[in-house]
Amino acid sequence: MKDMIIHSAMFGLVVGDALGVPVEFKSRGYLKRNPVTDMMGYGTHHQPAGTWSDDSSLALCLAESLCRGYNLDDISQKFLQWYNAEIWTPHGKVFDIGIATSEAITLIKPGTDPVLCGGASEMDNGNGSLMRILPLLFYLQDKNDLNVVFKCVKEVSSITHAHFRSIFACFIYIVYGLELLKGSDKTEAYARMQLKIRDFIAAHDFEQKEINLFKRVLVGDISNVGENDIYSSGYVLHSLEASLWCVLNTGCYEDAVLKAVNLGDDTDTTGAITGGMAGLIYGFESIPESWLNSIVKKAEIEKLCEKMNTLLKNVNEEF
Repeated sequence: MKDMIIHSAMFGLVVGDALGVPVEFKSRGYLKRNPVTDMMGYGTHHQPAGTWSDDSSLALCLAESLCRGYNLDDISQKFLQWYNAEIWTPHGKVFDIGIATSEAITLIKPGTDPVLCGGASEMDNGNGSLMRILPLLFYLQDKNDLNVVFKCVKEVSSITHAHFRSIFACFIYIVYGLELLKGSDKTEAYARMQLKIRDFIAAHDFEQKEINLFKRVLVGDISNVGENDIYSSGYVLHSLEASLWCVLNTGCYEDAVLKAVNLGDDTDTTGAITGGMAGLIYGFESIPESWLNSIVKKAEIEKLCEKMNTLLKNVNEEF
């Protein structure tokens, strides 16, 4: 199913997001007693089953823009169009948006340089760029120079999240995805990602205080951390750790996204970030058909995936 790799990742993300929407902000304790086991509707945001959030909306905006080439102005304008409910909303309105993303979009509107729109302080490290970065993977999949990868990830993240921590979390996620696309299994890809990122760090003068924050992901094995020490808030580092932990500790798409959602708190985003990787690992056919069929605007998302696949064919052929 080589021609379905983009469908696998994008629908993996959207389905994981939609599973988490009804229980966003529910505690882990609540979900231990009332676990999510299937696609549900209503709940937190009072949306029908299969409704995805801003996570998928912004990922789909990025995907659509990349079909026209790599252009930061175009990407930022797509985000603005979504904010104005012109494109990629499930039901014609925006019902969920992060504070940092909202603040960045107010700067996009008057024409601020896209890379200067995102917050760059230590407090600006929500998961709003990590949740939408996945489509960039397919633009970068033939790039062997991690300096090129880092530059693109930095620029795309900075449209809404410009602090190093957010950028580097996105970078780790994309490099892991690149290893998966090369055919490594999820455990081998994790080890190869760690090695490549550590070598990359050694060749650059990054602030050690920031790099130390990623030790659980880059030096140890995040899969060996106990569940009580895995957090699922909206903090970007928590989201990165939780998604890798869920992927590495499960054996199929369904188990990975359900584990992610049932961690509680920022359930849609943990589900989306985990789901994108799990889709890549297990393939489109691994996503339960009933979940796929419930997804709002499924046909439109399929068309976008097909468009991406056609336009990026030259870098997909090796798969």
